[in-house]
Amino acid sequence: MDVQPSEAAAPPVVGRIEHRRAGPVGQALVSNPSKLNALSLGMWEDLERALSDFEGDREVRCVVIAGQGGKAFASGADISEFEKRRSSAADVARYDEISKSALVRLTDFSKPTIAQIEGYCIGGGMALALSCDLRIAADDARFAIPAAKLGLGYDYRGIQRLVDLVGPSAAKHIFFTARQFGTDEALRLGIVNEVVPKAELAERTADLAAAIARNAPMTIAAAKLCVANAVAHPEKRDLKACAQAVGACFASEDYAEGRRAFAEKRRPVFKGR
Repeated sequence: MDVQPSEAAAPPVVGRIEHRRAGPVGQALVSNPSKLNALSLGMWEDLERALSDFEGDREVRCVVIAGQGGKAFASGADISEFEKRRSSAADVARYDEISKSALVRLTDFSKPTIAQIEGYCIGGGMALALSCDLRIAADDARFAIPAAKLGLGYDYRGIQRLVDLVGPSAAKHIFFTARQFGTDEALRLGIVNEVVPKAELAERTADLAAAIARNAPMTIAAAKLCVANAVAHPEKRDLKACAQAVGACFASEDYAEGRRAFAEKRRPVFKGR
């Protein structure tokens, strides 16, 4: 007779972020549906690994981040971990270092990223979405940053990302009230780029990712770099890097291919070089 492990010996389920490539599109799937995709410490580490893999894969032209289970993109940090993972100053520092590192890696990622948002997009989930380049939301999406209801401090860089999108007054309103709001307000404030019926969300996101993936990757990377510098503090702007990236586009095989395709009235086939 096989001996089954006791319930006490079973490893706890803490969620994961799975990643895979579907053609030229990388997919990072937030998978902790029993907790509405609450983000554990290990999931932030998963995200860094996924981005490293996608960065090194030349076939990946665009990355989509989505929640699994149909009820949430990500509902924030897994607070059930806090007693163990954030009970001391050292624990808090380590937790924050890992989560911030993942968000910085996502913000600075060289390839375009899309957040596919349905259901709850709360706290750390909203930070995850705001770190992407584009956000497509289902009409059932709900947003909030409830730090003021939990006594949490919120990192400067995370607040800066929100201020860049909505402006200082709207950012204060979101943080001070800690309230939930829907897609009409999120669209008006510029938090999301598009709102679609929930049944159409996956298809619309896939179409957008495919359209981006067909375009010249060096051009997109240069544009992303220039936009990042445009919103950076003037003293931190690297205009030389921007000029080099733009110049590399004009010296590339893709630029020649784009000209030929235009003359021949066909869709160009870009190779990223």
